[in-house]
Amino acid sequence: MSFQAYLDNVHAKTGKSPEDLKALAAQKGLLEPLAKATVITDWLKADFGLGHGHAMAIHAYFKGKRD
Repeated sequence: MSFQAYLDNVHAKTGKSPEDLKALAAQKGLLEPLAKATVITDWLKADFGLGHGHAMAIHAYFKGKRD
């Protein structure tokens, strides 16, 4: 599965784009400085029901990965 496919699946499951999730993470203080992957993935799993791979894709997006 491509990175973009992971992001598309996250959007389909949550109704939120990666940028929407990034804004929510910023509100929770998870981006300043960028929290460890486990903190972010645990939040995404608990609040949005994402699996580990999809949560890691969002973490990678937060770190700047775009392709």
